Amino acid sequence: MRTTPGMAFFTLAGTLAYLALPILGWGGIGPFFAHPARTALAVVTMALAIAAIFSGGNISSGEREDRGNRWVLAAFGVLGLLSGFVPAWNDRIGFWTIDGDAMRWFGVVLYAAGGVLRLVPVFILGRRFSGLVAIQPGHTLVTTGLYGVIRHPSYLGLVVSSLGWVLGFRSGVGAVLTLLMIPPLVARIHAEEALLHSQFGAEYDAYRARTWKMLPGLY
Repeated sequence: MRTTPGMAFFTLAGTLAYLALPILGWGGIGPFFAHPARTALAVVTMALAIAAIFSGGNISSGEREDRGNRWVLAAFGVLGLLSGFVPAWNDRIGFWTIDGDAMRWFGVVLYAAGGVLRLVPVFILGRRFSGLVAIQPGHTLVTTGLYGVIRHPSYLGLVVSSLGWVLGFRSGVGAVLTLLMIPPLVARIHAEEALLHSQFGAEYDAYRARTWKMLPGLY
């Protein structure tokens, strides 16, 4: 996928700005990077950001968009900012922390695995993947691979990576923030599926009948 210098700069600058939140929460660069698990979180974050540059995803409204669902982006934005700062701050002051270093490293593993699961579908869909609920030019359904089992693997990756991030700081408050992501995420899924049904009709109904939304056997 072709990327532009502007897109690359925006992605990397935004990622560095976001990493400033947990660094601030932990009291500065030195204290934050004093623990290898936190360093690993930062390294994984940058690696995922670099990979995302080449994924082909976008924030285009395409040919048709459900604009009524944009409130979800605001909800994710607020929860994301809180998750950037609060878990690190909780970790520093020792407020409602969970277990010890084993939990930190478990969080790092979850964060990396969830991040990969979040990005792989973006590479699969390319320009069809938008940060908005929208139909893109030449939009077609993908119903094989990951999409042959669950319809929203990238959203599952988002939840897993978000939980991994906060557990990397052993934060109980962060776990609650991750749970608060579920209602807007479910609203996003409903809006997306309604739009895809309106676009593809019986083809999407048949696909939906044989797959799960996010968790096989559960949801």
